[in-house]
Amino acid sequence: MTKFWAAACRAVLPQRPFGKNKAIISTMKKDEYKINYEHYSSLGDLPAADGELVAAAKDARATAYAPSTGFRVGAAARLASGRIVTSSNQESVVGPVGICAESGLLYNLQANHADDPVEALAIASMPDTAECYPCGMCRQILADTEQRQAGRPIRVIMTGRDSATVVRSSLDLLPFVFRM
Repeated sequence: MTKFWAAACRAVLPQRPFGKNKAIISTMKKDEYKINYEHYSSLGDLPAADGELVAAAKDARATAYAPSTGFRVGAAARLASGRIVTSSNQESVVGPVGICAESGLLYNLQANHADDPVEALAIASMPDTAECYPCGMCRQILADTEQRQAGRPIRVIMTGRDSATVVRSSLDLLPFVFRM
């Protein structure tokens, strides 16, 4: 078995000097990624427009259908026109068939309000003991939406019972976004 793996490695990996005291030359470059965000320890400290959006997201939780998990999520988007649109998560008896509040909202907006860009999106959950952050799929959909808007940033407000974390662009949530 060992000879098999050694042969397979030699066939796939480039030849490098291995052994005692032999250095491996690497072209790896170290870098770091930093994001700017705002944290509010009280929702009352949010700007008025963001507070209004958070209230709409919290209200949207009432329309969630979450019989399996009991985790109810509401999302609210403020469009460039000033209009606020909401959505909530919808579970299915077939787990992966459900849809998140954020993705349901963004797909609806893209289909029905494509000419009215999203300026900000708030997310609220119940239970709300911790701030609610978008899942990986929703982060990609947020990034896609931002790209479709010619790069107009979407401010994302992620809330808990009485706190919020805010990023100025959805791309801050997914630094290595998938692009074709």
